[in-house]
Amino acid sequence: MSEEQGQQLLYQMQMLESYAVSLDQKEEAIMTYLREAISSVESIRGIHQNQELESLIPVGLGTYVKANISGTSKVLLNVGAGIVVEKEHDSAINYLESRIKELQVALNEGASQKHEVLMRLDHLKQEMNRLIQSANPPQ
Repeated sequence: MSEEQGQQLLYQMQMLESYAVSLDQKEEAIMTYLREAISSVESIRGIHQNQELESLIPVGLGTYVKANISGTSKVLLNVGAGIVVEKEHDSAINYLESRIKELQVALNEGASQKHEVLMRLDHLKQEMNRLIQSANPPQ
């Protein structure tokens, strides 16, 4: 193997390492959305019909205001592109649970991609070790 082949291997390894880092970041973001969605479902389930709850509403910079939430009030869901839809509790829970399933699928796909990238990276490292050993034969 030549020096040029070694440089190509090194470049491929750097690209795969960079891709693995981006997959890690994507996984972290998905996990954050997943935790938020699960928390939202639990919160909506905690609001019972004909019951009024007192809650704190964040208004920014760690500032909150007290608010009363009616059990009969509807839930406002951001469905993307700045669009908010008003839904009944059960409908909101169904929507959020479908989003949770989508996030879990995305998480599994990301884990599969990351596994493939790490396997390829390991293979390239082995090739690089063989190249180094062939360039420096034992004496």
